[in-house]
Amino acid sequence: MFKKSTRKTVKITKMLQDAKNNKYAIAHININNLEWIKSVLDAVQETNTPVILGVSEGAAKYMCGFKNIVQMVENVMEAKKITQPVALHLDHGSYSGAIAALKAGFSSVMFDGSSLPFNENLFKLKKVIALAKRKNASVEAEVGGIGGQEDGVSSAGELADVSECETIAKQSIACLAAGIGNIHGIYPSDWKGLNFKRLSEITRVTNNMPLVLHGGTGIPTDQIKKAIELGIAKINVNTECQLAFAAATRKYIEENKDIDLKNKGFDPRKLLKPGCDAIKEAVIKKFKIFGCLGKA
Repeated sequence: MFKKSTRKTVKITKMLQDAKNNKYAIAHININNLEWIKSVLDAVQETNTPVILGVSEGAAKYMCGFKNIVQMVENVMEAKKITQPVALHLDHGSYSGAIAALKAGFSSVMFDGSSLPFNENLFKLKKVIALAKRKNASVEAEVGGIGGQEDGVSSAGELADVSECETIAKQSIACLAAGIGNIHGIYPSDWKGLNFKRLSEITRVTNNMPLVLHGGTGIPTDQIKKAIELGIAKINVNTECQLAFAAATRKYIEENKDIDLKNKGFDPRKLLKPGCDAIKEAVIKKFKIFGCLGKA
């Protein structure tokens, strides 16, 4: 039998509370394959920074399921001797997805019931929390949809209801994602910016609950820093890493390095390396902006 990995992912609870108390935010970086896992963990190891590895249900399907992802992440952590806190977190999970991820060994899950009637969101959230407690895992909840679309999860980006946020924050959750005008993907030129008035109202009623900012790609740095001051302790990034990977890979191919037969430029380890380096660079840049660099 294969020996199980001794490197384990952790809950997000402590890292987010530390971030909230000390006015910085933990980077939640979505992973899409082995290259993403290695690149993000290389950034973590080089900078001594805690991180949350996010996995959408679409990415989980692409990577052959939740169990495979758990083993991949923990095996890479062991191979690279990662000692920094690393959480493995389901991003925008459905009820069934959250249950399946917890059973597979994810250390944290987001149950996104924001599109459901509030009472149903709350009812299903409580069931997810109950299983998470048995699995020693943490839970993120959401109120008010995040704009844009990500792996089939879409929303017009309505502002979260403050009273609903107050009710959800009373549950045993690690953090709360609340719509404050943020969107997934690339921000349009006419985007109005984050609604700091609504964020302040949510912070006031949620009793020091770490708050989550989804759609972290493209938000101006000054708005990121203000959001952190007002209670944001976790910021999700996906599109920026994908764009960086695509641009670097495209450059490698446009320079005809992939058809360099003498140096075997077609070898996937060489073909994908520029993209992986670009992911690592983008992640470290986010660590610096979010203030979490070296906080492990």
